[in-house]
Amino acid sequence: MQSAMDSAQGIPVVYNDKVVRQFAVMTVIWGIVGMSVGVLIAAQLLWPALNFDIAWLSYGRLRPLHTNAVIFAFGGCALFASSYHIVQRTCHVRLISDKLAAFTFWGWQLVILAAAITLPLGITQSREYAELEWPIDLLIAVVWVAYGIVFFGTLAIRKVKHIYVANWFFAAYVITIAVLHIINNLAIPVSATKSYIIYSGVVDAMVQWWYGHNAVGFFLTAAFLGMMYYFVPKQAGRPIYSYRLSIVHFWALISTYMWAGPHHLHYTTLPDWAQSLGMVFSLILLAPSWGGMINGIMTLSGAWHKLRTDPILKFMIVSLSFYGMSTFEGPMMSIKTVNALSHYTDWTIGHVHSGALGWVAFMSIGTMYALIPKLHGQRQMWSTRLIDVHFWIATIGVVLYVAAMWIAGVMQGLMWRAFNTDGTLTYTFVEALKATYPFYAVRLVGGLLFLIGMLIMLFNLIKTIAAPREAAMPLAVPAV
Repeated sequence: MQSAMDSAQGIPVVYNDKVVRQFAVMTVIWGIVGMSVGVLIAAQLLWPALNFDIAWLSYGRLRPLHTNAVIFAFGGCALFASSYHIVQRTCHVRLISDKLAAFTFWGWQLVILAAAITLPLGITQSREYAELEWPIDLLIAVVWVAYGIVFFGTLAIRKVKHIYVANWFFAAYVITIAVLHIINNLAIPVSATKSYIIYSGVVDAMVQWWYGHNAVGFFLTAAFLGMMYYFVPKQAGRPIYSYRLSIVHFWALISTYMWAGPHHLHYTTLPDWAQSLGMVFSLILLAPSWGGMINGIMTLSGAWHKLRTDPILKFMIVSLSFYGMSTFEGPMMSIKTVNALSHYTDWTIGHVHSGALGWVAFMSIGTMYALIPKLHGQRQMWSTRLIDVHFWIATIGVVLYVAAMWIAGVMQGLMWRAFNTDGTLTYTFVEALKATYPFYAVRLVGGLLFLIGMLIMLFNLIKTIAAPREAAMPLAVPAV
């Protein structure tokens, strides 16, 4: 466990790095598991026989397992690790409760294992990003409340008056995810494995996408911006470009994101005014999103040369580039006329993965590369060269994946709405599917490359942990 001197009283502070180490290691492991499932189901779209006629290996069962594993197992563990690390360093205090912190780790792993068992068995609520049944939902709520107590309790006992902006983003995500999870999963249990949501019809759809889009907005965006606001300046060795902009970014983002969900329901029975409201707020979101991207990238002003030698910074800066691209593309796709072309096509899949792989995964990977060696008594990972190899393999993988889905999606949208002069459809659905088939092969190659990169990361991680601890680790309080 690293220690530092409390600047106010000169008392040594011993941080709780055990729970951070545990979450960091599981980030890599769950990332490989979730992405392996993703590669399998991508292959099933090319070769359906790969389900081997086994129900729990079918695409419909494995797809929610993939999304839950990469979002909540891989992404969730990265957020637990980074938030616990950051809140201690920026507050100059140890986590308020070691036991509660340990409970959040083991409780979260139990949630993930329960998901890995129940989803392939077809035990599901059939709600996007909220498929898990009521007993698991209750466990998630308990773990999340414990997480909130640890995080906010640590903030409450801080030795530094100022609350660094990264902690504001983490605080917003902790509170909002709790509200979203509880309200969206209000259900009536009828057995140990089945429940029925209390909402119905268009209200159910509205609540689901209020949850679904804000899971993206707060779990996959606000929280990872908290990660970015600490680790990018830290890795660059420079202060954040504009602290004032970071505060404006925070308040603008969290006050706008909550209203964007209806853009998932264009051309449905949702009232037209609600669809339009979602579109307008989605367009407004472009401003704070790009403000955050510019703030992160411009932090390297005067230090651009570091990109030549620091592959961790490459991960982080490319991640911010994908963040900017995804947060431009999303508002554009929310415009009704654009959505008429993009909705239900693979363009949406490309958009999701430009954010999930390019933004979230790249920021998580860069952060873990920066964090893991310090947690294990090393100055850096065992092989910087392997980090560089991982970066290029992953980057090529993301570009292949996203470009294939963009092209396939636009092609699908155009084919589906092509009409003959007599008003009949020009193409059948099967013809559109046949035209898409080659792009599924490119997507599979891209996903496979990304998975290979994660396996390289695991090898590097194992070698780093196994290496003898370095004796002269600097233990000064980090600048915040």
